[in-house]
This record gives sequence, C-alpha cells and structure tokens, in this order.
Amino acid sequence: MAMAFLHHNSFTISMEFPASLSPSPPASFNLFLSIKTPRFLFVKKVNKSQQLCHCNSVSSSGQKLQESVVDDDGGGGGGGGGGDGWDGKYDDGKGQFSNLVKEHGWQVRRMVEEDNEVRSVANIQAEAFYEPLIIFNDVFFNFFEAEVLAGLLYRLRNSPPDRYACLVAEATTSDTEVKQLVGVVDATVFRDASVLEHLSGADEYLYVSGIAVLPNFRRKKVASVLLKSCEMLARFWGYKYLVLRAYEDDLGARTLYANAGYKIVSSDPVWTTSWIGRRRRVLMIKQCYLT
Repeated sequence: MAMAFLHHNSFTISMEFPASLSPSPPASFNLFLSIKTPRFLFVKKVNKSQQLCHCNSVSSSGQKLQESVVDDDGGGGGGGGGGDGWDGKYDDGKGQFSNLVKEHGWQVRRMVEEDNEVRSVANIQAEAFYEPLIIFNDVFFNFFEAEVLAGLLYRLRNSPPDRYACLVAEATTSDTEVKQLVGVVDATVFRDASVLEHLSGADEYLYVSGIAVLPNFRRKKVASVLLKSCEMLARFWGYKYLVLRAYEDDLGARTLYANAGYKIVSSDPVWTTSWIGRRRRVLMIKQCYLT
C-alpha cells in the first residue's frame, strides 16, 4: 500500500491505494464506498464556519453549482404557460413529487434517494461543471465527482424535506424499463438578508442552483422544464420568490433565465471580484403568484 497527498482547490486529499494503481482509479474507487470503508479524507484548510461531510458543504464544487448553469435551450422559454403542469400528487406517500411538470417530452420529479439515482445525479452535475486539467484529468474528475456527491448526501441528510429538493428530468416515454435521467436542479429554502432586501414582504425564498443537463440532451428544452418545476415547487411550498445567481459574462444562462421570467436586481461589488480574479455574478429573482 502507498499513501499520497493531493491538493485540489480548498482541500488536501489523502488516500491509500495499491502501489500498482494506474492514474485512472477503478470504478469502485469512490466516495460512496468510503462511507462504509473510509479511504478518502477531505481535510478543510481554514474555514471553520463551513460544515463537513467528507468535504465542505459549501465547497468549490458547491460554489460552481450555485453560480452556474449548463444552458441547453439557447434562450428558449420555460417561465410559464402550456404543458401538462403538476399533477398535485406524491408518489407512494414518500414525498417524491409525481410529475411537477410535463412539457416538451420531459417530466420532472423529485429524486429518489436510492444509490443508483443519487450517483447519476452527482455524475450529471460533475460532468457539467468540471473544468478539465492537462494531467491526471481522470483522477481529479473522480475527486470532483466525489465532492459533488458528498455535498448532495450532506443536503439530503441534513435538510428537512420541505426545505430542500433535488429535482430530476427524464423523458415522458422511454423504450427501456429504467428511464435515463437527463437533467437535474437543486431547490433550497434560504433567508439571506442581502437577498431579502430585494424581496418585498418575504422572510424566505426558494434558491435555484446546480442546473445541469447531459450533453446529448442540451438545447432540447430540458433546462426550461427544470426551471418551471422549481416555480411549481415554490408555489406548493408557499414561497413567493425564486432566486438564482448567474455569471455576468454568461450570456446563454442569463438569456435562459430572462426568458423564464427572472430579472436582474443586483450584482457583486466590483472590489470583491475583478481585483482578485473572480467572475462577477448577478442576482436574479422571479416572483411567482401563489393563487
């Protein structure tokens, strides 16, 4: 056995592996197995205010998921009107929303908390937001995917079911018994004071993040349907406002959100972005009518 220490973003990663391990680890070499047989240790460097679940609950991958979207619709609509809409039911009494939205050949439901589906969600988001490296790309992708997976597990285990939902999109019809997940979005109830100052009469809001769609299904209205499902969820939970962030220079994502009814209300201060090399973000909100 050998021990290696790798530094990735805000983490020092320690792992044990056979001396003969190639740069690309085996499929079983992942964080899910480490829950029962620990092999990864994600050590936070400085920020003690953030929670840990093998990695930070607000980690580098979480930052990307909160601020980014893989735009598949090219500015296509999705904010309202048309479609079959939500059927108003739960699946089997387990809190799994049955078809929040059915439009454009896609349907959106709450993620089922089963091993294969949770892995699939983490993989979709990791594929969408990972930034390739020149060397050891496969190794660091596995680290990034494990980080995304750990964040997802943390939210599932520590969030009340009426304050966090991971929504997944799949085709309304499929030739196979098991439908393939094609897209995902996170919806979380927040109460950030800096956001609430833009939301008249609200003390909480639904925050939309981590929209990701598989490459083969982009520009097919999947993201639009996911955004509409968040609006349906906000109505069901009784929240008047939906909030999201986008990078100021990401015209595709901003167009997608604007066509879905979101409006820019503020942006990051210049002194917190440009001089330290961070991309500037805009805050976008949408008011949904509960009646």
